[in-house]
Amino acid sequence: MVWKCVYLFACCFSGFALAGDVARPNIVLIVADDLGFSDLGCYGGEIQTPQLDRLASEGMLFTQFYNCAVCNLTRASLMTGLYPRFGKGGLLRGNMLTLAEALSSAGYKTAMSGKWHLGGEPTRPIDRGFQEYYGVMIGAVNYFNPALPDPPGFQHAGPAQPFVHNAIPIQRVAENYYATDAFADHAIAQIRRFAQEDHPFFLHLAFTAPHYPLQALPEDIAKYRGHYDEGYEVVRRQRYQKLVELGIIAKAWKLPEPDKKRGSWRYDLAPESWNSLRDKRWESAKMEVYAAMVDRLDQAVGRVLSALKECDREKDTLVVFFSDNGACASESSTTAYKAYQSGVPTGSKDTYILGGSGWASAQSSPFRRYKTWTYEGGITTPMIVRWPGKIPAGSRTDAVSHVVDWMPTLLNIASVDYPETFRSEKVLPIEGKSLMPVLLDGKSTSNRELGWSLYGSRAYRSGNWKLVWGVTDKQWELYNLETDRTETFDLSAQYPELVQRLAIAWRQWADRSE
Repeated sequence: MVWKCVYLFACCFSGFALAGDVARPNIVLIVADDLGFSDLGCYGGEIQTPQLDRLASEGMLFTQFYNCAVCNLTRASLMTGLYPRFGKGGLLRGNMLTLAEALSSAGYKTAMSGKWHLGGEPTRPIDRGFQEYYGVMIGAVNYFNPALPDPPGFQHAGPAQPFVHNAIPIQRVAENYYATDAFADHAIAQIRRFAQEDHPFFLHLAFTAPHYPLQALPEDIAKYRGHYDEGYEVVRRQRYQKLVELGIIAKAWKLPEPDKKRGSWRYDLAPESWNSLRDKRWESAKMEVYAAMVDRLDQAVGRVLSALKECDREKDTLVVFFSDNGACASESSTTAYKAYQSGVPTGSKDTYILGGSGWASAQSSPFRRYKTWTYEGGITTPMIVRWPGKIPAGSRTDAVSHVVDWMPTLLNIASVDYPETFRSEKVLPIEGKSLMPVLLDGKSTSNRELGWSLYGSRAYRSGNWKLVWGVTDKQWELYNLETDRTETFDLSAQYPELVQRLAIAWRQWADRSE
């Protein structure tokens, strides 16, 4: 069924309006957490991801999709169509409209499963437009029991009750519980419920996988036993070569050497040489668990796609999949988390393992760095969009796009006008650009100007030029992304005037983002 809206439906309290006689698709927006650029098979990875690979073959694959370098900032930008605000007032403020508020006010049924990470009351999902919510409010939880507290040293800031169904805290889970499956189960239940109603729906499925702690089901881990014994340097090169073969990156873009640690900054992590490691088995075991988590995520996406088909909603549903930032380089303690040495299976409920910079450099291949950095490895992630009958199957685009674009794009698709006021308060004007021309015709967006700022790291892209401030070297670097997307040749000394112009542009952008 394709939903039809009648002439000028208006929501009197919000000022929303819809164009007449326009088909309004359902929307399923799926976000992975800390998934690297090359983790999926369709992006050159060796992990088994047949469901997402199929989604790509049936839709459009993006090669230059950007995020905000860290989980909560990306989610704030996704929900609002605004660049993150770094001053006082939080990431979701009263003068910001959320995607769920916009769509629900225009007649969509809304539901969310999974990770929120944008604060508690009054900025919970059920406060900001989602009519149904099941999931975790904070950055990371135990996959086998999200009600368990974080271990010492890893407490995540957030609401006192981080695991909830709507506003009700969840204290217990079934013995065979696993978060990735549970979030998908809830999403599937909403699809089946929505299929019985005469309204289009917006479903946001926000997985915590493969964010740490690295925890996976034994049967999934077994599939990857021994697959990573050659080490992260080999995996990184193999993925680079596959990306070249697939045509996702240009052969002229060199695979950069992993960055070395040069400062005391907490995120300045860098991999050691694989051959220098004394405990290679521990390192390869971590990646086996990580791969298992991505594998299970793929299985969960497949079940959601099957539910759409079983409910006869596949053809009139737009499905979006992307990751919130680059791969995570956070390190496990060399003593506290070697669970296998004490007889506890690696990746089980009683472990709390982090992947480390070595594997993050492979997961982010072919790019430099990873999450929290504004080099391409931190801010570029895979994105797939399927819209049957609208988006050409098996298509690919190099159009520069950003998570900030999804609010205007989805409102455009749903024929909803962005209001000047909401709940009697003037809202900030939308800052993203609709991707409709890209999705429907493969047209590249115009010469984009994009900015980033995080933990002292910063960047600005103007067309094919990108300016990056490396927090360890504390100076501007300049790259031509058309000829060197892997950021191996710093051109700042050759073009000092361009550096100055882009630095001024970054400052102006940053000042607007307070």
